[in-house]
Amino acid sequence: MLVLKRKEGQSIIIGQKIVVKVVEIEGRSVKIGIEAPKDVNIVREELLQKAKEKIASASIKPEAIEDIRIKDNSKKEE
Repeated sequence: MLVLKRKEGQSIIIGQKIVVKVVEIEGRSVKIGIEAPKDVNIVREELLQKAKEKIASASIKPEAIEDIRIKDNSKKEE
């Protein structure tokens, strides 16, 4: 991981098309601006993690799928 110190108004450039600029520093909070091509997804890490957790909790476990198949087959036999 590259760690840089920047002051308000200063920027870093990633590749040739992404610019990250320190917009404002207030206490322990830093506001940043990101300029990037429209095809580059920019997502806050905690939101991405939350989405992954929701997807994982909504997923059907393999055992549950097998359970559904067994119940479905028993209905067909009746």
